[in-house]
Amino acid sequence: MRLENKVAVVTGAASGMGKSIAVLYGKEGAKVVVSDINEEGANQTVDEIKANGGDAIAIMANVAKEEDIQNLIDTAVNTYGTLDILVNNAGIMDNFEPAGDIEDDKWERVFAINTTSVMRATRKAIPIFLEKEKGVIINVASAGGLQGARAGAAYTASKHAVVGFTKNTGFMYAQKGIRCNAIAPGGVETNISSSMTGVNQFGIGRIQPGLGFNPRIGKPEEIANVALFLASDESSFVNGAVITADAGWTSY
Repeated sequence: MRLENKVAVVTGAASGMGKSIAVLYGKEGAKVVVSDINEEGANQTVDEIKANGGDAIAIMANVAKEEDIQNLIDTAVNTYGTLDILVNNAGIMDNFEPAGDIEDDKWERVFAINTTSVMRATRKAIPIFLEKEKGVIINVASAGGLQGARAGAAYTASKHAVVGFTKNTGFMYAQKGIRCNAIAPGGVETNISSSMTGVNQFGIGRIQPGLGFNPRIGKPEEIANVALFLASDESSFVNGAVITADAGWTSY
C-alpha cells in the first residue's frame, strides 16, 4: 500500500492511461478523485476502484475551463481534507498539421487542454503543498514533447511546453518538499485518436516512416506503473525529471 491515505487527483481518468493510473492508485491505498469531461466514464472508473476495495469520487471537469479546475481541487480538499498527488493526464491530439496548416482555434484548443490546464491545476495545488511542505505533481507529457515528429506542430509544441514547465516547477519548489516530474509515453493503446477531427495527409506522410521504428505499442497499465513510482516515496530523489516509457522508440 505505497499510497496509503494519500489523496490523489487524476485528470482524464475515464479511460486509457488516466483510468489505469486512478485504478492502480486506488489499489495502493490512495483516495482517488477521478476527473474527466466524460462523467459516465469517470463514474465507471470510480466503480472499479470501489470494487477493488478503494475509495474514490468522480468529478466532471473540462480542464480547458479555469472554473472547472478550481472546482475540481476545491472539491477534492473539501471531500478528503487535503491533496497529496496531482496527476495532469488529460490531453488531446492535433490532426498532424504542419505549421503552414495550423488554424488558430485548433492551436488554442490543443494548448488549452494539453498545457494551460497543467499550469492552472499546478497553480491551484501549490499553496496546498506549500502549507504542509509536501506534495507530488506528475504531468503526462509525450515522446512528442521530446522529439519533433510524433504528431503535428501544435501537439508537439504543447507537450514540449509541458516538459519545460515540469522542469521549472520541479526546481523552483525543490526545497519546499514538492516534487514535479513528467512521464513521456510513446505509442500507447488509448482512445486519444478519438479527439482528432481528421488527418493532415502531408503531416502524417512525413511522420509515417518513423512509426516503423517503434518497437511496440504500450499498455496503459505500463504507464500507470511509472506513475505509481513517481507518486510514491520510492522516487523521493527524483524531481524535475522526464521518464520516457516507449519501449526504446526514442533511443533510435
